[in-house]
Amino acid sequence: MPTIPQFIFAQLKPFRWQLTVLLIFCLLWAIDLSLAPYIIKMIIDRMSTTPFEAVWSEVGRLLGAYIALSVFMVIIFRVWNIIRRSFIPFLKGNITRSMTSHLLEHSYQYYQNNFAGSLANKVNDVAYGTAQIVEIFMEQFVANFLMIVVATGVMLTVQPMVALLFLIWVIIFLVGSRYFARRAHQLADKSSELRSQLTGKVVDVLSNTSIVRLFARQKLERGNIAEWTHETVAAERAFDWHLLKLFFFQSVSFIVMQAIILLYLIYERSLNKISVGDFALVFMINGYIVDNLWNLAREFLNFAEQLGKVSQGLRVTLQTHDIVDAPDAKPLHVSKGVIRFDKVKFHYHHATPLFENLSVTINAGQKVGLVGYSGSGKTTFVNLILRLFEINSGAIYLDDQNIAQLTQVSLRETISLIPQDPTLFHRTLAENISYGEPSATKEQIVAAAVAAQADDFIRNLPQGYDTLVGERGIKLSGGQRQRIAISRAILKNAPILILDEATSSLDSVTEQAIQTNFLQLMSHKTTLVVAHRLSTLLHMDRILVFDAGEIVEDGTHSELLQQNGLYANLWHSQVAGFLPEQRH
Repeated sequence: MPTIPQFIFAQLKPFRWQLTVLLIFCLLWAIDLSLAPYIIKMIIDRMSTTPFEAVWSEVGRLLGAYIALSVFMVIIFRVWNIIRRSFIPFLKGNITRSMTSHLLEHSYQYYQNNFAGSLANKVNDVAYGTAQIVEIFMEQFVANFLMIVVATGVMLTVQPMVALLFLIWVIIFLVGSRYFARRAHQLADKSSELRSQLTGKVVDVLSNTSIVRLFARQKLERGNIAEWTHETVAAERAFDWHLLKLFFFQSVSFIVMQAIILLYLIYERSLNKISVGDFALVFMINGYIVDNLWNLAREFLNFAEQLGKVSQGLRVTLQTHDIVDAPDAKPLHVSKGVIRFDKVKFHYHHATPLFENLSVTINAGQKVGLVGYSGSGKTTFVNLILRLFEINSGAIYLDDQNIAQLTQVSLRETISLIPQDPTLFHRTLAENISYGEPSATKEQIVAAAVAAQADDFIRNLPQGYDTLVGERGIKLSGGQRQRIAISRAILKNAPILILDEATSSLDSVTEQAIQTNFLQLMSHKTTLVVAHRLSTLLHMDRILVFDAGEIVEDGTHSELLQQNGLYANLWHSQVAGFLPEQRH
C-alpha cells in the first residue's frame, strides 16, 4: 500500500503545470510580505530626513511602487483562485474513480468483512481530504516556509541579531509543533476510524429498518447507536484536547517571540543604532509572520484531521487484493463447458478445512443438481468455480484450462449466476435486465423478461421498463426481484449456468411456468443447480450429494433413490418439498 505522500504525488502528476504556477505565486507572495514593508521603511526614512516641501518628490515614486505592488498581488490572488478551481475538482474526481476502481477488484471475502456504507465514506474522505491537504500544504506550509526564508534574508540585511533571534524561535516553534503533531495524527486517525465505523453501523441499521420494526427493537438499536456514538465522541474529545495543548504552546511562543524582538528593537533604537524605518520594517515583517503562522496553527486542526481521514481511508481501501490475475493470465475460451475439480483442498480463513481432496468432473452440457444439508459445501463448490475464493491446493479446470491461470473477467463472463437472494441496482428495470448484456436492444430486453415471466408485472408498473427499483431493488417483491435476475441471466446467455435456489422466492404457478423456460435455457449449456426443493431436480442428468465437504453420492434421481443412502433420506424427509436444515 502506498504511503500518503506517495499516493498524493501520484494523484498530482497530471496537474504539474498548475502546481508549478502556484509554487511561483507562493514565492511572489512571500516576497511581497517583505518587499511591501521594505518600501514602507524607505518611505519612513526619507520622510524623517526630508523637508516638508520636498516630501512628494522624494516619496512619490516609492508610493507609486507600493500601490503597483498591491494591485499586482490582487491580480495574482485572483489568478491563484482560477488555477485552483481548474484542477481541485478534477483531482477529487480522479481519486474517486481510481479508488472505486481498486475497490471493485477486491474479493468477495473483503466485502464480507467491511460495511459498504463505510467504504463509500472512506472514498469520499480520501478524495476531499487529499484536496484539503494539497490546498493547506500549498497555501499555508509552502507559502509560509518561503515567507520565513525571504523575511529572514531581509532581516539579515537590516538587523542580523533580530534575524538570529527569529531563527532560534522558528526552530523551537517547529520542533515543538512537530512533537504535538505526531500525537495529533494518531488521535485524528483513531477518530476518523471510529467515525467511519459509526457511519457504517448506522447505515447497516437503516438498511435493516424493516427487521428493527418487525422485532420491535428500536430501543435496542438506540442503545447501540448511543454506545457507538459515545466511543466516537470520546476519541474526538481526546483529539480536541490535544490540539488545545498545541495551540497553547504556539500562542505562548508567539507572545514570547514578539516581546523579545520588540524589546530588542526599542533597545537598539534607544542607542540610535537603527532608524525609524528599520524599526518599522522589522516590526511589520514580524507582525506579518505572527499573523500568518497563527492562521497556519488554526489550519493545522483541519490538516491533522484530513491527514487522519486519508491515512485511515487508504489503509482500508487500498489493501492488497486477495485474488489477482496471474502475470501471464489468458482469457478463457469455452468450446465444450467441461468443469473438473482435481484434488482440491480448501478452507475459509482460520476455519476447519471443508474440501480435503475433492475430485469430480462435470461433462459438457450436463445438467447437474447439488444437494445436501446447509454447510455441506454446495455454495462453496459454486463459489470456487467462480473463483470468489482461492483454493489452498489442487486445481479447477474449465475445458482443461486452469482457472487460476485465466483472467477473472473472462472467467465470469462465461458463467451466468442466478442467486437465491438477488440484489438490483437503484436503476431502471431495463438497465438491471440489460446488465447481463449492456449492448442489448429494447426488443432483446423484453424477450428476456417474457421468458422469465416478468413482462406482465413490469408493464403494469407506472413507468414500465423505465421504473426505478429503489436501493437493492426494495420497491419490488422477492419474487419480482428473482424474475429480474433470471431475465438478466437469460439475456447474458453464457455457456455455463449456475442456479442457486433460483426459484425459491416464486409462487408454484410462476415456478412451473419458468421451469419450462429454464429447460430451454439449459439446452446446450453446462448447468449447476443448487436446490433445497428436490422436486426441481427431477430433470437433472445427474445429482451430486454433499456431506461435510465430500461428494458422498453421485447419480440420477432414480439411481440415488435406489441406493437408499443420504439422498433417499433427504427425499423422504422433505417437509412441503424442502430439505431440512440439518440432520435429525
